[in-house]
This record gives sequence, structure tokens and C-alpha cells, in this order.
Amino acid sequence: MASNDSDQNPAADPGPHRALIGLPTYYGRGQFGVWDRDAAFLPSVYVTAVTRAGGRVVLLPPEDPWTLAEVAELDGIILTGGDDVDPALYDAQAHPRTQAPNVRRDSFEITLYRHARTAKVPVFAICRGAQIVNTVHGGTLHQHVPDLADFGAHEAEKKDEFAEVAVTTAPDTAVAGLIGTGATVRCHHHQAIDRLGDGLIVSAHAADGCIEALETPDGSMLAVQWHPEETLEDLRLFTGLVEAAARRAQKTKPAPPLNATPPQTKAEAHR
Repeated sequence: MASNDSDQNPAADPGPHRALIGLPTYYGRGQFGVWDRDAAFLPSVYVTAVTRAGGRVVLLPPEDPWTLAEVAELDGIILTGGDDVDPALYDAQAHPRTQAPNVRRDSFEITLYRHARTAKVPVFAICRGAQIVNTVHGGTLHQHVPDLADFGAHEAEKKDEFAEVAVTTAPDTAVAGLIGTGATVRCHHHQAIDRLGDGLIVSAHAADGCIEALETPDGSMLAVQWHPEETLEDLRLFTGLVEAAARRAQKTKPAPPLNATPPQTKAEAHR
């Protein structure tokens, strides 16, 4: 088969710019090979979902906070799921079933979200991420949904499985524009939105009234309480984020010159 310059040197062909999506990770203990070490974690389904939706991923460990200028270099951000949010963030005492706070991760993601809003970087928040967003906007959380008599199950009995929950979207919301009037989703949360944060609107409910999605009125931030990364056959929410991020990139990042060539190694220069 005949080849062209870009076949010989793919990096010489800039091609379309794929949106760069930042995904926060978290620290934990991991075993791999002969090693048992602290590691930065994120389930690979998040990466797969973004990649299949047309984006590219950068993983963000919870180290020193990113600056506003650094966050602005990203095209989009997904606030990922994980452990409970620190109740101190919404001036509450910890419930007996609330997990010990991960202050480092909370602080890192709060700063990331605030900078993203300032830099107009699109945000998609998932489960814990939705709760982070709500607390940043001054909202509160129910700390243990099973204590609420009117709420049904929003997590499976087994810790590594998901409950299926039917959600209904609110008309004329960005979430409804992406998934339609409703869907059956995979949930695993024992906490939930209580008082909605300032400047947010509810975009989906479960039948028991539990808030399952929220967003900003302009649709630049979408948050869902369920786990869409667990249904890779339906990438509409991820595609929505990647497309919004790509539109921002087109406005803020210059296209590379068509004759751009990468630097050569000494070996390549002598071929």
C-alpha cells in the first residue's frame, strides 16, 4: 500500500485537535507485580469513556493546586466519583456512616472547579463530583440516604455493584438535551443533594424525589449523581462534554501550522 509523509511520520500531520480533558485521581494503596505501594488511582472506565467520546485524557493527582492559568490550558474537566465529601465544607457534623474526609482531595478538586468556572472550562461532574459542585455553590448534602424514609435504594447491597434507578429529566435542561426525557441509570451513592447550591438548577430526579442531576443555567457545568462511565454503550453525556470542550479549544487555541514537524532525534537525522 502506498504511503505518504504523514504515514511515515504521523506526528508531522497535526490532524484535528482533540479536546484535552482533565480527570482528577486519588491516592490509595495498590498492588502490582512484586510491589505494594501508594499509587494515584482512577478506574479506567473514565479514561475509556472520554477516549471513545473523542477526547484525550490527562490524569490529575491531588498534589499542589493547579493555578488558574494552568486550568485554563485544559479544554474540559470531569470531576470523578469517590469517597464522601467532608461535611465541614457545608458546616455539618459527620454522620456515623460518613467516611473519614479526604481533605487533600477535597481541597484539590474545589480549587480545580473554581478555576474552571473562572476560565470558562466546561465541567462534567459525576457522583462525588456533583456533591463537590453543590457544596462549592453553598449547598448541603444528605449524609446517609437510607435514613430518609421517603427515599429508595440508591446503592446495591454489595459494595462493588450498582443499583438501577429510573430518572426523569427536567424539560429544557442541558441534561435533557443529551439523554432525552429520562433513562435508567446505574447508581452507587449513600449521600445525596439536600439544599441545592446557589446558581444551580435541578435537571433530573429519581421517582422518590432524590436529585439525580444538576447544572448551571448556561449548561457549561453538568453534574449527575449516577455513574455514566459504567454504561460505555451510551456515551451521550461524555460526548456532550467533549464537544463543548472542543468548541472552547477552537476559540482559545491556535491551530498548528500545516507544515509543522516535530524535532528529530540524532538517529532520525542521520537516516
